[in-house]
Amino acid sequence: MRAGEITPRMLMGPGPSDVHPRVLAAMSQPTIGHLDPQFLAVINDIRDMLQQVFQTKNELTLAVSGTGSAGMETCVVNLIEPGDKMLVCINGVFGQRMRDVAERAGAEVTAVERPWGEVFTADEISSAIRDSGPFKVVGIVQAETSTGAAQPIAPISEAVHQSGALLLVDTVTSLAGMEVDVDGWQIDACYSGTQKCLSCPPGLAPVTFSPAAVKAIDARKAKVQSWYLDMTMVRAYWGSERLYHHTAPINMNYALHEALRIVLEEGLEARWQRHALHHRALKAGLEAIGIRYLADPDHQLPMLNAVSAPEGVDEAEARKRLLNDFGIEIGAGLGQFKGKAWRIGLMGESAAERHVTSVLKALETVLVEKGILEETGKAVAAAKEVYES
Repeated sequence: MRAGEITPRMLMGPGPSDVHPRVLAAMSQPTIGHLDPQFLAVINDIRDMLQQVFQTKNELTLAVSGTGSAGMETCVVNLIEPGDKMLVCINGVFGQRMRDVAERAGAEVTAVERPWGEVFTADEISSAIRDSGPFKVVGIVQAETSTGAAQPIAPISEAVHQSGALLLVDTVTSLAGMEVDVDGWQIDACYSGTQKCLSCPPGLAPVTFSPAAVKAIDARKAKVQSWYLDMTMVRAYWGSERLYHHTAPINMNYALHEALRIVLEEGLEARWQRHALHHRALKAGLEAIGIRYLADPDHQLPMLNAVSAPEGVDEAEARKRLLNDFGIEIGAGLGQFKGKAWRIGLMGESAAERHVTSVLKALETVLVEKGILEETGKAVAAAKEVYES
C-alpha cells in the first residue's frame, strides 16, 4: 500500500487525533537545514507559543525530538541521578511507566497508589512524603489516559513544595484540552505530546523546566543518563548559542508551529470550554444507552472518555466494526481494563459535534445488532439536548 492509498479515519481514540489541514500543509513546506536562520526563527516562535500554552515564563521550554514518552524520559533523566529518591503517584498505566523510567535512571523509587479511575489527595501525598521522604522529585499524571481520570494539581503542588521536592507532571493528554498552569501551580518539570489536544502528528514532545529544575540539572554530579535527551546540551541548541546537538525533525517542527498558532487563535479558555462541551454531550449520549464511565464522576477528563464495554459485547469486535464499517477509531482498555473498556478521545480537532454524533450513531447501530439495545436514536438525542441547552 502506498501512502496515497491510505483511507482517512475519524480519529477518536487516545491519540493521535485528527490533524487540521493547515498543519498538514505546513509539513509540506521545503525542508531546510536545522541551523538555517529561517528554521531557528521557527523554533524561537515554537518556544514562545509553548510558553503561552503551558502558561509559563520558563526559559527552558522546547519541543523534544520524540513522542510524549520521550518527554517523560527527558524530564526524569535530567532531574534524577543514581540514588536520588523519587515518589511516583500511580493510578493507571502512565504512572506505572513513570516509575519504570525513574528506576531505569537509577532512582530509589517509592510508589503511592490509588485504585484505577480515582485521584490523589494532598493529604495522601503529604503522608507518603512524611513516611518515606524526603524526595528529590515527586511525579504525577494530570490526565491518566488509561482511566480517564483528571488529577487536580494545585493542592498536590503545595504539599510537594512544602517538603522541598520538585514537582514533575505528565500533561501528555491534557495540554491544550484543559487547564495546565505551570507557573500558577508551581510545576517544576512538565511534558506533553503533539498528537493529543494539540492536534499535530506524533513526533515531538513539548517540555518545560522551572528555574528550580534548571538549578537541579546544573548541580548534577553525574552525566545525564541519555545523551540524546540531555538538556545541558539540547538547551544550547534551542538557546542563543545554537550549538549543534542533533538534527531536529524540520518538517515536524513546521507542523507544531502551525498547530500552536491554531491553538492560540482559538484561545486557551475557549479551547478548554469546547472540549468540556463535547465531553458533556458524549457523556449524556453514552449514559442514555447504559454505558458507564470508569473514572470518578467528580474527576473525569473531557478529552479522554474511558467507559465500560456493555456486557455481552466483544469490545475488540465492536471496535473493529467501528473502524472498518464506519471509519471511526476508538481505543481499547489498557492494564486492568484490557478487554473490558473503550477509550473514546475528543482531542483537538476531534472535539467536535460531528465526531460525537457519529460515534454515538455507530455504537447504537452495533449494540442494536447485538441485541443490547432495542432501537437507535436515544444516544444522539441525549447529546443534542446538551448542544441545544
